[in-house]
Amino acid sequence: MNNRITYLITLGLSLLCLYSAHAETQKPNVLFIFADDQMWNSLGCLEGSQVKTPNLDRLRHQGALFTHAYNMGSYTPAVCVASRTMLNTGAFVWNAAELSPKGNNHNDPNAPKNQAKYTIDKRKPTGYWSQWMKEAGYETYFSGKWHVSGTKAKNLFDHVKHERGGMPGGAKKNYSREFIPGEPDGWSYDKSQGGFWQGGKHWSEVLGDDSEAFLEQAGKSDKPFFMYLGFNAPHDPRQAPKEYLDMYDVNKMKVPVNFLPEYPYNEAAGAGRGLRDERTAPFPRTEHAIKVTRQEYYALITHMDTQIGRILDALEATGKADNTYIFFTADHGLAVGDHGFLGKQNMYDSSMRVPFLLAGPGIPADSTVDAPIYLQDAMATSLAIAQFPKPKQVEFQNLLPLAKGETKTSAYDAIYGAYFGAQRMYRNEKYKMIIYPTINVVRLYDMVNDPLETKDLAEGRNRPVELMNSLFSAYQKQQEEMKDPVDVSKAYETFMSK
Repeated sequence: MNNRITYLITLGLSLLCLYSAHAETQKPNVLFIFADDQMWNSLGCLEGSQVKTPNLDRLRHQGALFTHAYNMGSYTPAVCVASRTMLNTGAFVWNAAELSPKGNNHNDPNAPKNQAKYTIDKRKPTGYWSQWMKEAGYETYFSGKWHVSGTKAKNLFDHVKHERGGMPGGAKKNYSREFIPGEPDGWSYDKSQGGFWQGGKHWSEVLGDDSEAFLEQAGKSDKPFFMYLGFNAPHDPRQAPKEYLDMYDVNKMKVPVNFLPEYPYNEAAGAGRGLRDERTAPFPRTEHAIKVTRQEYYALITHMDTQIGRILDALEATGKADNTYIFFTADHGLAVGDHGFLGKQNMYDSSMRVPFLLAGPGIPADSTVDAPIYLQDAMATSLAIAQFPKPKQVEFQNLLPLAKGETKTSAYDAIYGAYFGAQRMYRNEKYKMIIYPTINVVRLYDMVNDPLETKDLAEGRNRPVELMNSLFSAYQKQQEEMKDPVDVSKAYETFMSK
């Protein structure tokens, strides 16, 4: 009898050890949800927000909100291509340009004619995000917008359902709307206009369907999963079902404090009247056009939020939610009227800054991180979660120490921004400097006291010369670290000598 008891105890201990070892080696799952063109302050949980996002708010309450997440900029008018190339290769913007077929603007027909020129040497990536996750033992899933030049998602993921391009076609009316007060055109919910209604079902809803099916499949697998879900929303054409448009009264839409009929340097900045994004409303901008545009933009975000709710519910149904890290962010922001812009090809916070949420094991609920980060840090963070050694090509940083409250210090002293050779940005905790090298113009904003960037401190004779020189010196060091191919020193010197 004693021998039998001893045997059972030994067996039980052995099984317990085996279970513990399995639990220790079972890697967390990674669910990455990616929006397109979503400005940083378009979450319902933020003070003053007019947007309704109950499911993103739910995710925010589960984990950490990063309040200062940025895109680094772009070497192509399709900012999403640069952002997604950085995300999937892990390379900073100019190194990502080397890895992208569209990296050299001499070959880009959309490059502004007055653009400061640069030359990019071409090389092949050593790998992509999903490939490294596979090597770490993950089963990989993809559906939605890809838009990474030079490769296809179907060649990188185990499971691919829909691989969308940059934006839906067929919505020609998107560029000829007049926005006449009192004359609603039903654009958002008119399915005959094409766009997001191509195929008979709204693309956001299709991605919701794909996500539920993927999660049901992943729930039956013993392997950890990496799921990359790319919404095309809220990118234009800004179309959503009528019930979502009806949630927003156009007459109650707020016009941005920094609204302008037209930005004074938009042509020199490569973001003028001919740019596709800027042609979705006529010039000069009117307050009514911005109100309608924001009404449709918010409706599309809320519609996407409903699909995200479906995804979160499907994850819960797998029984694996407690061992899953969930990321939500966007490839860049969008102006939607800020400073007279509609697009994202500028250095203002509405276009450079994005929402960023991270929830998962060990991350305190309802926590907030104010330290500056780049949205592409999500990739480096997932590699850390997967216990995969960071490849040399990956320059972005692991956010887990910030998310878990182990540190309050960012890996970045300041945020860098660039658009072609026409715009440069240096953004530290207090100030933002913007440089337009083709016209020798510098702008400076106090981001603490003037977060909406309404007062240019560099304008006029009383500019803070000592402060500006200090910021520009710090920017030059940053530019060297980034391997920036455009020298802006002459533009700065010319401006400061005026």
